[in-house]
Amino acid sequence: MTDGKVFTATVARIGATTGATFEAPASLTLLEAALLEGVPLASSCRNGTCRACMCKLREGRVRYRIEWPGLSLDEKDEGFILPCVAMPESDVVIEPAAP
Repeated sequence: MTDGKVFTATVARIGATTGATFEAPASLTLLEAALLEGVPLASSCRNGTCRACMCKLREGRVRYRIEWPGLSLDEKDEGFILPCVAMPESDVVIEPAAP
């Protein structure tokens, strides 16, 4: 169980956009942790259905707050996650999906 742990989350640098690093407690979603630390991530519904926050998980592991987030099996296999419902199980590196 990782609920009491705090991990490090990094938003990968993309093009001219500077990456950011923030503390990511295991008890919060990656989106919640990012917003608490002042790191802007795209979002809308915050319940795993709109896909506005979709990112690629470059490193690390996550678990989901809900049983089946709004990703296809192919997207999951390709490493995409929804930070609004994904909680870290280790340090992570995420890359926002192209708009």
